[in-house]
Amino acid sequence: MTPITFSLATCECALASDLDSCYKRTMVTNLMVDKPEDPIQYLIVLLKRGSVEVPRVMLLGPPASGKRTVARKLCEHTQVIHITDSNILKEDTDLTKKALQYKAKQQDIPGDLWIKLIQQRLSKIDCVRRGWVLEGIPQTREEALSLQEAGVAPNHVVLLEAPDAVLIERSQGKRIDPVTGDVYHVTFIWPEDKEVVQRLERQKAGSEEQLVAQLMQHHREVHALRKTYRNCLKGIDADQPHVDVFDQVLKYILSRHCSVAPHTPRVLLFGPPGSGKSLQAKLISQKYNIVNLCCGELLEAVSADATNMGELIKPYLESGQQVPDSMVLQILTERLSRLDCTTRGWVLHGFPRNLEQAEKLQESNFIPSRVFFLEMTDDVAIERVTLGSIDPVTGERYHSLYKPAPSPEVQTRLQFNPKDSEAQLLRELKEYWANASSLQDLYPEAVHINADQDPHTVFESLESRLVRRLQNDA
Repeated sequence: MTPITFSLATCECALASDLDSCYKRTMVTNLMVDKPEDPIQYLIVLLKRGSVEVPRVMLLGPPASGKRTVARKLCEHTQVIHITDSNILKEDTDLTKKALQYKAKQQDIPGDLWIKLIQQRLSKIDCVRRGWVLEGIPQTREEALSLQEAGVAPNHVVLLEAPDAVLIERSQGKRIDPVTGDVYHVTFIWPEDKEVVQRLERQKAGSEEQLVAQLMQHHREVHALRKTYRNCLKGIDADQPHVDVFDQVLKYILSRHCSVAPHTPRVLLFGPPGSGKSLQAKLISQKYNIVNLCCGELLEAVSADATNMGELIKPYLESGQQVPDSMVLQILTERLSRLDCTTRGWVLHGFPRNLEQAEKLQESNFIPSRVFFLEMTDDVAIERVTLGSIDPVTGERYHSLYKPAPSPEVQTRLQFNPKDSEAQLLRELKEYWANASSLQDLYPEAVHINADQDPHTVFESLESRLVRRLQNDA
């Protein structure tokens, strides 16, 4: 394989356009001081350490445009996960077995099942932590829209382009290494190793008529795909040496690595029980149209679904035990990766509860742009929580001091939640204060808000700090 060499100046240009200015200067300074032998790998390590998202790349293009070659090299250099339609079907899951039944009957896999298969693979921890390259997926506008609805949001889409005559010539000259799966060509890409040359096999391909039909199908869909991903798509001429094609793809991935706009709200709320995290999250969500994520409610929703993860966590929730951190993190990071969260922003509460969970959340590259601690004394928390009740008919919550029942009829049917007992609350308060100090140390720029006041006054304090931060980031 021909090595790819980048000068320090080239690397600086690749970073110059989109990264946060302070973070960009730090990275370029490190480059100039350390002068690494492999600048690309060095930059990749720095990117993984910083507050940037992992790559989520869709590599699209017509048949014979070089998608497989570029995808393999990209994954080698960035250590992201290479996803193809064939290796998705190699997963040992119920969904995969169902899909293979259609394949065995030579039937197309239904679109909704195919989307679930993709979503299932991308939600695995290796893809969440390291990122992914989807090779040749999606192929149609309908598939692209379904992926968006499922929350599969790329931060880069690369479209390889070449004249049909070139693609037909390439298709006829393809050779495959059966050992590595690498793709070669009698004219464009030929291995230097004689042993590799001797074992190359002609790729099993259809007739020229079939290839022309595939190209026509691609042309029918490509305009819609461009429109769907217009905010993150880059077209690259594939009718040039494959080394140059890869050079351009890699520079694009690095230069636009920070996919979430700095001003997208990513809010984390901490506070003891009764401090009003749920209410404040709801108000923030409504005001700024961002996603309100309560970790407990999210777990309940997953448990109610007939999925493998839902079945795994259901026994923990039914018995009142804590769901293992690894499962919680997998569920949460999958949810935070969906399109609504990545484009609109989010407000999260109920997780993390301790330093270890918070560090794991950061390792998964979900970095809040603003952290708030809602503060109140234990006495106030006890008063707020233990005097509350709920109307089983309407679901409305009442409080004997702050929000009494509107009528004797409602008063008589109010129910008290055993989870809100004073003994249970004291245990939760003890756990919260045991972890509060270490969490505050992890988020030294967090804002502390007095929660012992009218909820709308608390919201005004939150909003003023949030707006100020958004203005500074913008």
